[in-house]
Amino acid sequence: MGAVAIEPTVKNVGLNRQKVKDGLASAVRVSQQVFEALQQKRVMISMVLVVVLIASAVGVVAGSYENRELFNRLSQLHAERDMYQREWSQLLLEQSALSAHSRVEGLAAQRFGMLVPGQEDIVLVPLLAPIAGT
Repeated sequence: MGAVAIEPTVKNVGLNRQKVKDGLASAVRVSQQVFEALQQKRVMISMVLVVVLIASAVGVVAGSYENRELFNRLSQLHAERDMYQREWSQLLLEQSALSAHSRVEGLAAQRFGMLVPGQEDIVLVPLLAPIAGT
């Protein structure tokens, strides 16, 4: 069997004024030591370097965020460019189909009753010689 230890009950002691004054005096002494240490050159340089380090870290985070935003925008613009290139290719195909000689000739014959003239209907006009003095 194991031994059982019985501890005396602990009394809860309330705060008294002397303990509060001692704690406050201790806090004032510690804060004075901290301020005196901050006035030393080495500590001041260290603090400045810590501030520069934190500013640099914030700059890196901001730069990374902006880089991601710009990359997302670039991806969107590439997708939009690809869509416009596909549409342009389709429009070029449509234009070439609509302007094919056989289609134009068929529409001219259908809508306007135009026909390709026969050889007997073709008249050649001679080129005039240039007028002297001009």
